[in-house]
Amino acid sequence: MKFVDEFRDPAAARALVKSITELATGDEFKFMEVCGGHTHTIYRHGIEHLLPESVELVHGPGCPVCVIPMGRVDDAMWLAEQPGVIFTTFGDMMRVPGSQGSFFDAKAAGTDIRMVYSPLDSLKIARQNPDKQVVFMAIGFETTAPSTAMTMLRAAAAGLSNFSVFCNHVTIVPAIKAILDSPDLRLDGFIGPGHVSTVIGCRPYEFIARDYGKPVVVAGFEPLDILQSIYMLMLQLSQGRSEVENQYSRVVPWDGNLVALKAIGETMELRPYFEWRGLGFISHSALQVREKYAAMDAERLFQVPGVRVADPKACQCGEVLKGVLKPWECKVFGTACTPETPIGTCMVSPEGACAAYYNFGRMNRTRVAEAAQAGRS
Repeated sequence: MKFVDEFRDPAAARALVKSITELATGDEFKFMEVCGGHTHTIYRHGIEHLLPESVELVHGPGCPVCVIPMGRVDDAMWLAEQPGVIFTTFGDMMRVPGSQGSFFDAKAAGTDIRMVYSPLDSLKIARQNPDKQVVFMAIGFETTAPSTAMTMLRAAAAGLSNFSVFCNHVTIVPAIKAILDSPDLRLDGFIGPGHVSTVIGCRPYEFIARDYGKPVVVAGFEPLDILQSIYMLMLQLSQGRSEVENQYSRVVPWDGNLVALKAIGETMELRPYFEWRGLGFISHSALQVREKYAAMDAERLFQVPGVRVADPKACQCGEVLKGVLKPWECKVFGTACTPETPIGTCMVSPEGACAAYYNFGRMNRTRVAEAAQAGRS
């Protein structure tokens, strides 16, 4: 790759759409794009409108902010309010609603919550404030876990005793398995997550093809990446194959990033279970700080209450994350729930499916609905 234009070439896109259309005759196909970044590419560039009607794309649980349950947000808020604590978090968490409001609300009320671009920024804050305990809210899939792990290793090497982590890192494979085991959704294949795969590689997805007979294609994030991945899935199905293929080989190594995986393994281990928004409790689906680094585990240091909070009844983020509903099918989408006044996390996060629909697809969908209504009247 030299220029991004290579992956947005109209002629190449038309050729791929033609090939997909030729393979899509006589049946219906439903593919899940696991990663929220893929969802935004699809709707930013109108890819769903290019595909034949028999090919449907549904959204998966690959948005790290979206899958955090409201109870964990409340736990984080409780941590931030403890005496002597400076709480740090990524910016996309600031507007995620808990039962008592968002981090922005707490910050406005005087709680010392600071946005950071990297966990290393939290180390800098800890050095500058030796009399305070700096707690970093670590979130994300395996994509961001290495940066948390490396920060912990650096803090240990520097002997910093006032830095800790509230660990909310989740792992993608158990979530995909939970979806495959769900009776609510029939899928024909997966567009595999690109960012996560740069860390874990492609090998962990082999069980999907082997045990469930579903093809997986790990994809990049440009329009041609998505279209080529769909074509590769269609080709596998037409040939009666179920394999894991790597469309994003320019970035993703088959066996992953061994240095990153080693850092994660050194500092973290799997939790027995973890609650996901919309998916409930999934065993061994998240990471926690190892006993060896207990001095940096905010959950141990502060005895976090571990509250459970039900989502607002109007919010259907859970169904969207499982691919059961499209965002526009939610009753409050685009009315009570907007990026400015979000009810659920799928509308808050830059990777959320609802935000993607609202920013790139809502008006198109509205016009389609209006046209259909006009045709019936």
